[in-house]
Amino acid sequence: MSSVSSNLLFGMGNPLLDICAVVDKDFLDKYSLKPNDQILAEDKHKALFDELVKKFKVEYHAGGATQNSIKIAQWMIQEPHKVGTFFGCIGKDKFGEILKQKAAEAHVDAHYYEQDQEPTGTCAACITGDNRSLVANLAAANCYKKEKHLDLEKNWELVEKAKVYYIAGFFLTVSLESILKVAKHASEKNKLFCMNLSAPFICQFFKDNLMQVMPYIDVLFGNESEAAAFAKEQDFETKDIKEIAKKAQALPKVNTKRQRIVVFTQGKDETIMALSDKIETFPVLKIDPKDIVDTNGAGDAFVGGFLSGLVQEKPLDQCVRAAHYSANVIIRRAGCTFPEKPDFK
Repeated sequence: MSSVSSNLLFGMGNPLLDICAVVDKDFLDKYSLKPNDQILAEDKHKALFDELVKKFKVEYHAGGATQNSIKIAQWMIQEPHKVGTFFGCIGKDKFGEILKQKAAEAHVDAHYYEQDQEPTGTCAACITGDNRSLVANLAAANCYKKEKHLDLEKNWELVEKAKVYYIAGFFLTVSLESILKVAKHASEKNKLFCMNLSAPFICQFFKDNLMQVMPYIDVLFGNESEAAAFAKEQDFETKDIKEIAKKAQALPKVNTKRQRIVVFTQGKDETIMALSDKIETFPVLKIDPKDIVDTNGAGDAFVGGFLSGLVQEKPLDQCVRAAHYSANVIIRRAGCTFPEKPDFK
């Protein structure tokens, strides 16, 4: 096991404050929300956020895919604190302050670009029974600027301290130039750059951005629906997830010292890992369906567990084991939250 020091893991993405509340059907109907869905907020949802806070008992959780994964990795590692660094954009407002506080409580070293053009991004999680309807309003998260934050000397020094980098595909819609700067640095210094397909719409509508970054990706994550969308857009002419993983693994790569690793999850079915010479499969941990509270954070948690293994230079099968453990813990709880300490050996 390598010794772990602060700022070894770097993440950059969309910081969102998750506002979670148990609501009633009338509330869903009022804003024409499906009980189980993920959407981006439109004009008709503007008042929803205020009403949620006024009318229901809400819990705040620091969210956003990348930030969730960095937080889970930090939780898995425990000591020292601040192994994980996170960059993203927030507003100068109450929700921004809550995000800062929540990141600090999770012992993540968050350095936000703060601006006052747009308010802090939020994601309303409207819970009814076992369902949650997610409405994301990116707002400030969409305002990240390379020259205003990433390029600043004190911030870039934190990037240079890291040896493992992770950016969710969602950030491809915000700042491609920031991603490329970090990816090229990792590639030149033979460090690990990891990315996630994140959503079918990223593979479809942001594929040019995604393919500009692909040559720098050492570890590519995704789930079965994202893998299928990626294969379709790339004309892989196969729906077999193992074949898709193989083809994604073999795409051109700048740093030839490291062979790309592709990791695809499939919910309760086995996880697929493509290496240069073989495909490996790993069964997930069994769980009684009635113990599943919320599968929404499972993908972020999987990545967080995997990253915790990479940072500690564990073998890949151990990284997958840590990933499966993290996801198994998170789906038993609402939101991407976790107990005080992991019980992982």
